[in-house]
Amino acid sequence: MTNKAAPFDDLDRKIVAALIDNGRASFAEIGAAIGLSSTAVKRRVDRMRENNVITGFTATVRPAALGWLTEAYVEVYCDGAAPPRRLAEVVRNHPEIAAAMTVTGGADALLHVRAKDVEHFEGVLERIRAEPFIRKTISYMVLSHLLPDSPEAGASQPPGGSAP
Repeated sequence: MTNKAAPFDDLDRKIVAALIDNGRASFAEIGAAIGLSSTAVKRRVDRMRENNVITGFTATVRPAALGWLTEAYVEVYCDGAAPPRRLAEVVRNHPEIAAAMTVTGGADALLHVRAKDVEHFEGVLERIRAEPFIRKTISYMVLSHLLPDSPEAGASQPPGGSAP
C-alpha cells in the first residue's frame, strides 16, 4: 500500500503556525482557534509527521541560562574542495557548534558557535583551525540580536519575566 501524501492546505498551515507559536498547545486549543475538532487536528498532525512536514518537537532554551554567554559566526575556508561530509564530521566533534552549513561565496562553510566566554571560543576556534584541510577562518562576534525572537537567538524571555 502506497502512502500518498495529502496536499498541504491552509488548515495545515494554520496548525503548523499554532505549533510554532506554542508547541505545547493542545489539539483542542489549536482546533478551537482554527475551527476544527481536536480529533481532526490530531489526524492532520499525525499525517504531517508521517510525511515529514513536522519533523519533531523541541524546547527553546535561552543559551545564557546554560552558561553560553559568547556567540559568533565563523567563516571556514578550506584547502582544495573539502567534501561537505568531511566538514560535517569535523563540526559534529564540537558541541559548541550550534549550526553549520556549506555556503556560496568565498567561504566554504559557515559555523554558528556558542561558548562560555571569549577564552572558550578561542579554544574552539583553535581546534577547528587544527584540522589539516582548514586554510583559514574569519570570525564575527555577535553583539546583539536584532530579531530576538528568532531561533538563532534562543528564547527571548527568561521564565516569568522580561529579558535583562
